[in-house]
Amino acid sequence: MNLHGKTLQLFSIILLVLCLAGVSYAGSIQKDISSSSTLETIKKRGVLKVGMDIFQPWAMKDKTGKLIGFEIDVATRLAEDMGVKVEFIPTAWSGIIPALMTGKFDVIIGGMGITAKRALQVNFSNPYEFSGQSIVAHKEKAAGFDSLEAFNKPGVEIAVKLGTTAAATAKKVLPKAKLRMFDTEPQAYQELRNGKVHAVIGNAPRPAYEAVDYSDTLFMPIQGTFTKEPIGFALRKGDPDTLAYFNSWITIAMLEGWLDERHGYWFGTKDWLSQVE
Repeated sequence: MNLHGKTLQLFSIILLVLCLAGVSYAGSIQKDISSSSTLETIKKRGVLKVGMDIFQPWAMKDKTGKLIGFEIDVATRLAEDMGVKVEFIPTAWSGIIPALMTGKFDVIIGGMGITAKRALQVNFSNPYEFSGQSIVAHKEKAAGFDSLEAFNKPGVEIAVKLGTTAAATAKKVLPKAKLRMFDTEPQAYQELRNGKVHAVIGNAPRPAYEAVDYSDTLFMPIQGTFTKEPIGFALRKGDPDTLAYFNSWITIAMLEGWLDERHGYWFGTKDWLSQVE
């Protein structure tokens, strides 16, 4: 064999070794990705751990203490399709992202609006629903108020739930008003019913429900929502497998019409009200 032939043979051997090493390395990377995937952890554990908070009608407790609501249906169906059980972990909204980051649960399914600020901390799935902010006001304290601008002045007090997009929205659109922060939605609405604040800004449809249920003291100065926000699942960064699965599941549930049907029941009717009152 001449020198040229030996050189080609040596080159072929080196190329083969490099290819085999590349395949081995790729396999190692895939194994590492798989082992760090939340999806694989859920499958091995047999339980999907879901972080959420109480937002009517997204998630709430019925008369027996059982969790019901739109998000409860979504997470339960997701777990069933994964072939695992579901465990709900109620968490204060103001600390729900830190709790996700520390591994307290696998995913947040709790009506979380997709925002640029939150997306710096977590990865969001594709939107599976859209929501918006509404305002409900006290008839006496906010008499004559018929626009957002009417509330944007010193001396006006707005109640919001701490850590929510409603709080961020109120701060942005009503910079001159005083914001009163509450840990839970019921606390904020109770403060409004007691005439301690002028209005509450919150996720639809709760403000509209309050205006109807307490029509003697409350009213909607603006009909409908004045913002629109996409709602997504939130999960830890660096987990493409789990994100891809959640996006695929959302697409399927949307095309089936199941998400629209469940949303219509929880947001378009009050047939469920007797379960909680």
